[in-house]
Amino acid sequence: MSDDAAPWLIVGLGNPGAEYAGNRHNIGFMVVDLLADRIRGKFKAHKARAQVVEGRIGPPGPANRRVVLAKPMSFMNLSGGPVTALRDFYKVPVDRIVAVHDELDIDYATLRLKLGGGDNGHNGLKSMTKSMGPDYHRVRCGIGRPPGRMQVADFVLKDFSSTERKELDWFVDRSADAVECLITEGLERAQSAYNA
Repeated sequence: MSDDAAPWLIVGLGNPGAEYAGNRHNIGFMVVDLLADRIRGKFKAHKARAQVVEGRIGPPGPANRRVVLAKPMSFMNLSGGPVTALRDFYKVPVDRIVAVHDELDIDYATLRLKLGGGDNGHNGLKSMTKSMGPDYHRVRCGIGRPPGRMQVADFVLKDFSSTERKELDWFVDRSADAVECLITEGLERAQSAYNA
């Protein structure tokens, strides 16, 4: 069981650098950026090769949670190293780690939350699971499948389409709400509220 004094580590998965900022693969970064805005935090460099913000999420009282928001500054397929270093630095139990990531097998703008499971071919999750096992939470942000014969790698490294961008702010906002619900009210409550 989790140590109640330990913070939650909320990791947005993505690739660092301006050229990747609007990519489908970077929706995890977009969500933790919004969470940082909500708690009025500014990302700072951490020795674990990540950008972090420390703060609190949730209403005053027992549901208020200490959080570390993180964006690994390695590339996606090496996310496990920075996440494990942050876990060790902040002494976070694995069941208080939340990975926010893009998910091909879910329709665009659809959310699913779960604890544990496979990586479904996602290189960020693959790297995290290799480093610390699969028993962390996932907030899976649906991006849908590539159209036609487009390669998956090309699809995830492209920016959202103009049609998708019309819903993107709403989707990122809803994803951030789901993360907050997960850590303040628990997985079952968040699943019933946000799993489509």
